[in-house]
Amino acid sequence: MTKRQSSYEGRQKNIRKLKTPRIEVWKNQYPDKIYTVNLEIPEFTCICPKTGLPDFATITVEYSPHKYCIELKSFKMYTIFYRNIGIFHEHVINKILDDFVKACKPRWVKIRGVFNPRGGITTTVIREYT
Repeated sequence: MTKRQSSYEGRQKNIRKLKTPRIEVWKNQYPDKIYTVNLEIPEFTCICPKTGLPDFATITVEYSPHKYCIELKSFKMYTIFYRNIGIFHEHVINKILDDFVKACKPRWVKIRGVFNPRGGITTTVIREYT
């Protein structure tokens, strides 16, 4: 039996090393309180790494700040960066979560990406950090 090579082979090899814009933070004045912040990006776009066509999604971030909170303008600029990046849905959610945790070190965070249908299939990717 021969191994069939995927037409996606090698397209995301270095995605974990992708240099993204810095997400800025500000000092939380209530680090002793446990509360939740919800962020919604209803017009997120990235590029399909195979077709080069745009992918559209709603990204929702739910987190509990600890010492730092996310600065929204820098987070907006961070998400806009992906408009020209060819990246799989699964990878973009994982990369956003990794960068988010690195920036603010929250108590916990959950990121959900609901990608518009492609070929009649809606993709939802969820990742959590606790």
